[in-house]
Amino acid sequence: MSRWKKFVILLSVIGPGIITANVDNDAGGITTYSIAGAHFGYSMLWPLIPITVALIVVQEMAARMGAVTGKGLAELIRENYGVKITFWLMLFLFITDLGNTAAEFAGWAASNELFGINKYISVPIGAVMVWLLVVKGSYRVVEKIFLTICLVYFVYIPAAILAKPDWSLVALETVMPTFRFNAAYIVTLIGVVGTTIAPWMQFYLQSSVVEKGVGKEQYWASRIDVIVGCFLTDIVAFFIIVACGATLFKAGIGITDAKDAAVALAPIAGKYASVLFAVGLANASLFSASILPLATAYYICEGMGWEAGVNKTFKDAPQFMWLYTILIGIGSLVVLIPNAPLIAIMWISQVINGMMLPFVLIFMLLLINKRELMEDYVNSKLFNRIAWGTTGIMIALTGMFIVTMFV
Repeated sequence: MSRWKKFVILLSVIGPGIITANVDNDAGGITTYSIAGAHFGYSMLWPLIPITVALIVVQEMAARMGAVTGKGLAELIRENYGVKITFWLMLFLFITDLGNTAAEFAGWAASNELFGINKYISVPIGAVMVWLLVVKGSYRVVEKIFLTICLVYFVYIPAAILAKPDWSLVALETVMPTFRFNAAYIVTLIGVVGTTIAPWMQFYLQSSVVEKGVGKEQYWASRIDVIVGCFLTDIVAFFIIVACGATLFKAGIGITDAKDAAVALAPIAGKYASVLFAVGLANASLFSASILPLATAYYICEGMGWEAGVNKTFKDAPQFMWLYTILIGIGSLVVLIPNAPLIAIMWISQVINGMMLPFVLIFMLLLINKRELMEDYVNSKLFNRIAWGTTGIMIALTGMFIVTMFV
């Protein structure tokens, strides 16, 4: 195969991996990274290295299963482990994602308030925009828009540079692991892992690969797509933590969400850093408010054996479209409730992501190691060690968090 032909194939396949990984940096994710940087400084940078490795392994597994089997993750779980187990897994993930969707609209509302736009105006407009995009658009158009939106995430890089961090200290903290056995540190660490490797991502990525028609022959290109996406998302996370660590942590300013971080940056790092941070939050929130309900609708429909897909209509896939509509409707309405605990919803949703992750990873590992299902594309020993290690670490962190809550 010529280099030109390979390049054309790569361009045709690229998309699901980059989009899925970048949605990681949603409103809840940016809030989590901002809190991590503001409360613990650069000491939360080192986890990004093992997290990136784990993210690449997990995402590659999902893309590989989609390309080899031509089926989504939820469908494979139902076919191999039964409807009952699938139903309960889908139910818990649905509840988690409902909180995540509300968190996205909370981030959208908060970022718009920084520019003087009331949430009772911004949230309904945002909800209608994301609904029309998916319900009325085709997969090809939606994917191109999503890829364009991914570029906006890079505003966090100049925001961090404007914060003027001590780069030598940043480099040292990035490669020197530290750990604190207290509830605040552990729950933040779970949140960082949970927002970076979220359960819903694996379902969405695999479904996207299937809907795009990627097969075994194009699998190599899908793998590149995944690896590039994973590096990009954690580079953005790195600069968010650096920006808040260099300013808020150094000044001893505590925050509760990403909006606080954007406001607090202004007098320390300058208004441009503050504006860039707010723009990034607005972009990430609306982007994720489109993807999260979409991912949820995908995996529930696949798990229950219903028709699903962006290219489908209300008539072709009523359950898929209604699930997407209901999630956006409820998620946006929660934000409009006076005195709703939006910060708590945003933060808790990320921690629950971390707690739910081991269950999803166990199913993925059991499936991808079935030779009758994956043929010669089963996991290597190295991939199994990393994936099982990630699962074990998440279970251990969750257990430690529960213990610290009662000590």
